Amino acid sequence: MKKLRACIVGVGFVGAVHIEALRRLGNVEVAAICARSHAQDVADAHFIPKGYEDYLTMLDAEKPDVVHICTPNDSHFELAMAAMQRGIAIICEKPMTRTLDEARTLAEYAKAHNIVTGVNFNCRFYPQILEAKAMVQSGELGDVRFVQGGYLQDWLFLDTDYSWRLEPEVSGESRTFADIGTHWIDLVESITGLRVVEVFADFETFLHTRKKPLKPVASFSGVALKPEDYQEVPIDTEDFCTALFRFDNGAIGNCIVSQSYAGRKNQIQLSLSGSKSSLFWDSDDSNELWIGHREHFNEKATKDQSLLAPLARAAIDYPGGHVEGYPDTFKQAFRAMYAAIEAGDAGKHVFADFEDGYHKMAIVDAVVRSAKTGGWVKIEG
Repeated sequence: MKKLRACIVGVGFVGAVHIEALRRLGNVEVAAICARSHAQDVADAHFIPKGYEDYLTMLDAEKPDVVHICTPNDSHFELAMAAMQRGIAIICEKPMTRTLDEARTLAEYAKAHNIVTGVNFNCRFYPQILEAKAMVQSGELGDVRFVQGGYLQDWLFLDTDYSWRLEPEVSGESRTFADIGTHWIDLVESITGLRVVEVFADFETFLHTRKKPLKPVASFSGVALKPEDYQEVPIDTEDFCTALFRFDNGAIGNCIVSQSYAGRKNQIQLSLSGSKSSLFWDSDDSNELWIGHREHFNEKATKDQSLLAPLARAAIDYPGGHVEGYPDTFKQAFRAMYAAIEAGDAGKHVFADFEDGYHKMAIVDAVVRSAKTGGWVKIEG
């Protein structure tokens, strides 16, 4: 197995998670990072040899096999295009870009130049999610009829909670759905193999002004600042989204997503109803999958390599009874992505690529347009 060299652009919360996950793979060397300021100090803090404050300089000096893009959404397009023009494989955080046009351009370029790409919808790699996918593929669920669920967090519950995600010029027109709703609908499409064709959505902003810190505060840090450290700013991105979906097989779905739900730190719930049985998964109990039946007892499938389908077993490294969770999904996603990169295989895989990322951006675009118009909107991508 060849050892591949990676560079990380952006070393905030999620960039640090990428670094940790890559080190757990064993066949990846994190050669350098790029940060906006004090780059070498940031690199030293993560025990990485080189820190750069200019990503083009880093790409040309390090010539990595892979670049991980872990920056705010408004820089994804520029960073990904620069790397792809140098023939470098890309792993990009979601949402893929700030706009649909940017996502389309990147996906078309990657396909035309046969570049291996990944969009980090890491939640696909919970073992019980892959077990659900295997059950659908084997026909155990029957025809998927409807799906429901949601994604709830509370890190933007207070008016003193602030992030670049609240700023449309950086994040895009959608905040909550683009950030976490895309995870939910990606799980649905990945598990079922269905594609959303039409959406009906509604947004609500509960806090129309927030207190923006006058000094940097990392996401999820919970740092308390004094009143003089804030500036009152208007907010026009959504705190809450509810959406209805129509799928290409005629199935229907609905979800609610919010980052302003007190007490829920990071909970995904997903229910799938089929013509033979049903499934329910909760990320707060991620190592179990509930299976519902009409004619006999319900079941719970626990994470155990000896019991699950091969698709799920491939994302398990520990024995039954030993919990695998959020950090492990990154490791398993990157393991699959790096195997494709090493093989030079830009085909379809269990992980999301730029084509999938573009499709999710098309859903985001339709959700935004639906929330504005109050009607059903067809997916363009």
